[in-house]
Amino acid sequence: MGFKVVIPARYASTRLPGKPLIDIGGKPMIQHVYERAAESAAGEVVIATDDKRIAACATDFGAEVCMTAERHRSGTDRIAEVVRQMDWSVDDIVVNLQGDEPCMPATLIDQVATDMASHGRADMTTLSSPIKDRDTLFDPHVVKVVTDMEGYALYFSRAPIPWHRDEFTQEDRPLPTDVDFARHIGLYAYRAGFLEQYVIWPPAPVEQAESLEQLRVLWHGGRIHVTGAKVEPGHGVDTEDDLQRVISQLST
Repeated sequence: MGFKVVIPARYASTRLPGKPLIDIGGKPMIQHVYERAAESAAGEVVIATDDKRIAACATDFGAEVCMTAERHRSGTDRIAEVVRQMDWSVDDIVVNLQGDEPCMPATLIDQVATDMASHGRADMTTLSSPIKDRDTLFDPHVVKVVTDMEGYALYFSRAPIPWHRDEFTQEDRPLPTDVDFARHIGLYAYRAGFLEQYVIWPPAPVEQAESLEQLRVLWHGGRIHVTGAKVEPGHGVDTEDDLQRVISQLST
């Protein structure tokens, strides 16, 4: 099975401006992300950006770069432009590896692409991992997902879902064991043709409220298959604390 990886990267960031170019162990973050993608079975890896500084940096370490428009509201919208510019086939499988995931294991990149190839009814595939503690479940920076009996997503949220009516009234109790709680891992695969449909759909109210682009797919009736990650994902970088954890991990 062949697939492609696109790494959307933008310079603007509310909490960490210039995030893709932040130095981690002597390399810019975007280079670490690119190297994780290069360790996978992908046949092609492309960095998609609208920023000349990121493009110049990526070119310097040998990456293929696709310059895209500034208007894109999400990484998926940006990847759709890459598909058009590169003239990829509608059946090509494309993995969206976000530009702030320098510790994402190549095993998971391969897994989400394989899952896409194995689920013809899915418009998108993604991954999850178990949540075992209350603090993680109630953390709004951790995205949660609930699936149906076949592994298709019912909803993604920053809120603790499913809400356990009886157990969550008491804050000091451990998580109930009669339901599985799952953290969403922000790694996606799609067929290139689906991205043309995605960009036609207007943003969904729930997508804008939660700031979760995958909710646009569910809102418009699409299907997202979710499978449990084979290995634990590394830390992504959303905050200064995340950055310090990743620096410590990648500098050893």
